[in-house]
Amino acid sequence: PSEPGAAMRLAALLAALRPVLPLVLGLSLGCSLSLLRASWSQSGGEDQCLGAAGRPGPLAGGARLEAADGRLGPGHEDFRPRIVPYYRDPNKPYKKVLRTRYIQTELGFHERLFVAVLTSKSTLNTLAVAVNKTVAHHFPRLLYFTGLRSAKVPHGMVLVAHGDERPIWLMYETMHYIHQHFGSDYDWFYIMQDDTYAQAEQVKALVTHLSINQDVYLGRAEEFIGGDEQARYCHGGFGYLISRSLLLKLHPHLDSCRNEILSVRPDEWLGRCIIDFLGITCVSQLQGQHYHTYELAKNTEPEKEEEEEFQAAFAVHPVSDMTLMYRLHKHFSRIQLDRAYQEIQDLQMQIRNLTSLTPAGETGLTWPVGINAPFLPKSRFEVISWDYFTEQYLFSCPDGSPKCELSGASKADVSEIIESALEQLNSRYQPLLRFSKRQLLNGYRRFDPTRGMEYTLDLLLEAVTQKGHRHVLAKRVSLVRPLSKVEIIPMPYVTEATRVQLVLPLTVQDLDFVANFLDMFAMNTLDTHDNALLTLLFIYHPYDAQRVSQVDVFAGVKAMVGELEKRYAEVKIPWISVKTEVPSQVKLMDIVSKKHPVDTLFFLASVWTEINMEFLNRCRMNTISNWQVFFPVHFQEFNPALVYRGEQTASSSTDFLRDGHFDRHSFAEACFYNSDYMTARTKLAADILERDEVLESMEVFDVFLHYSGLHLFRAVEPGLVQKYALRSCNPRLSEELYHRCVLSNLEGLASRSHLAMALFEQEQANST
Repeated sequence: PSEPGAAMRLAALLAALRPVLPLVLGLSLGCSLSLLRASWSQSGGEDQCLGAAGRPGPLAGGARLEAADGRLGPGHEDFRPRIVPYYRDPNKPYKKVLRTRYIQTELGFHERLFVAVLTSKSTLNTLAVAVNKTVAHHFPRLLYFTGLRSAKVPHGMVLVAHGDERPIWLMYETMHYIHQHFGSDYDWFYIMQDDTYAQAEQVKALVTHLSINQDVYLGRAEEFIGGDEQARYCHGGFGYLISRSLLLKLHPHLDSCRNEILSVRPDEWLGRCIIDFLGITCVSQLQGQHYHTYELAKNTEPEKEEEEEFQAAFAVHPVSDMTLMYRLHKHFSRIQLDRAYQEIQDLQMQIRNLTSLTPAGETGLTWPVGINAPFLPKSRFEVISWDYFTEQYLFSCPDGSPKCELSGASKADVSEIIESALEQLNSRYQPLLRFSKRQLLNGYRRFDPTRGMEYTLDLLLEAVTQKGHRHVLAKRVSLVRPLSKVEIIPMPYVTEATRVQLVLPLTVQDLDFVANFLDMFAMNTLDTHDNALLTLLFIYHPYDAQRVSQVDVFAGVKAMVGELEKRYAEVKIPWISVKTEVPSQVKLMDIVSKKHPVDTLFFLASVWTEINMEFLNRCRMNTISNWQVFFPVHFQEFNPALVYRGEQTASSSTDFLRDGHFDRHSFAEACFYNSDYMTARTKLAADILERDEVLESMEVFDVFLHYSGLHLFRAVEPGLVQKYALRSCNPRLSEELYHRCVLSNLEGLASRSHLAMALFEQEQANST
């Protein structure tokens, strides 16, 4: 009887240990293998793979060890990270190190492709323009090089003229210019002529498959006339690709090549220079990549060319005129478009086949196939509304009106989407049925940020059968214009080290708020040594200006400025006195602009603004000279008497969005460069002539909006918070400016719920 009991206990023990048995076995096996590996490492630690001379011996499979000192072999030093030790000379004063804004700049990354087009004075306005209109926008950077320039350079082209039409001199100067200005910024340099049609997307794809660590001279290889049979040069008519490493090695020998090598053709001269001094010959195939070219015959019809060599060509030469260039571009664009559509169909078929294997099954297949599913709102506040439209009117207008005429881009969008719907219907039902539009009954559209623009159309159609029978029917169709490839818009480089010049206009009504402004300025800029200066603009009424020798209304402000200058010995706060009845923002800015350099970055502030470093940095980053100006929308706090009604003020860090609003009626704050303002102001002066009264109805925002042509960046700024204050609206200003000031005061009182509660309490108090 004891044996069955012991067996039962053993079975129960095994049942309890069974879940952890794999874990125990895994740990035991892992410990055993680690001990074996450690013993192997110790026994083989006496450089048994090194020969007598200390060189690494061969490994199985033909691989070789690294060098004995652990470094990679020659040619691979760019891929080994290097740690540069920090050293500061104790004899030199400490200087703050300014880090680069982007890590790409600090790590020394290069842009991928630079394109140079060789042109001439006679073809600059013909073939060069055709190149610029067909492929220039596909390349990240493209420059045109010529010997002599014409009187007028075509719009949108960056031209470099060397002053000499000799072909060899043009090639020499072009290579020297590329090395000097772009040699350290790009990995690849593509050189072509203006009578060459290049498939930009194919060339860009080619450089992504080539190693940047080799000397590359790639193009259509041609033999030298009467030269070495093994040596080749790249034909300039078909374009050629040069790597950065090759350009750096070639540059010291360009002067010798110019003096020693005689040639008629510039491409042959360059090829001979590369071969003689670097020993590198032109190749048409490298690292498994082929550079396909095609030579056009006379009177060629691109639309009828069906050769596989022509269809796969990266470059086509010679192109005799602009019309042929455009026809080639149309033909190759159609080929690329057909390839893209075919790839889309293949991918959609693969998605359909794989969807059945997913956990969701075929129910998880979205429409259109391959496009993100529609956005699913989690609450009623996230619902994306539909905009209703017809062929003539839009019932969701930008200005808030209930109905407006369909025009411009919206009209073109609706017309295109209707044509696309008919095209899709006919392609699906032909030849059995052919549809034609009679009328758009209803149209709906909305923008879904996860997938693109969605459309729903109710179309009144006329269907015609093969026998000619006609029938009118209504059909609803849904379409999606998906978001295409996201592109990074190139923007000029800016830093946070730019000095900001604050300009503060002051009137008599602002005296109660100046002390707080100066305290915040001192605490957030002077104490932190931020690179910011302040200029005060005292606006005197004519009556106060006459009595300034007896009673100066701004004497208290000047005393506070004096105290700041005593506290901060290195700081000077200048002021400018102006006498006027109508303090026009443009007229005041004219005075300040003349007293500062053209490269000054202005921040036009108001007395209620609380300056902080966070906003000043955004002012620097969002304002770009000759490109963009910044008009922040400050956050205006509500009247605490209405919001809290005697209760304790809530914490601004958690409830400030509830206790205020972004004042979209105010344009008092602005960041812009003096040079941009002066340019726009000059255009304004030419437009209004001597009618200075027009300036009283304008703000600085209007000057940039109508006369600058720059980007106006208008965005909410949570770092720019203003306490509640009732602004004084000057009735002498224009009706629009006065009305905007009144609206700002009214909307800044409190939210609707706070106003409703205040009215409710007032009615209760009156009833009792």
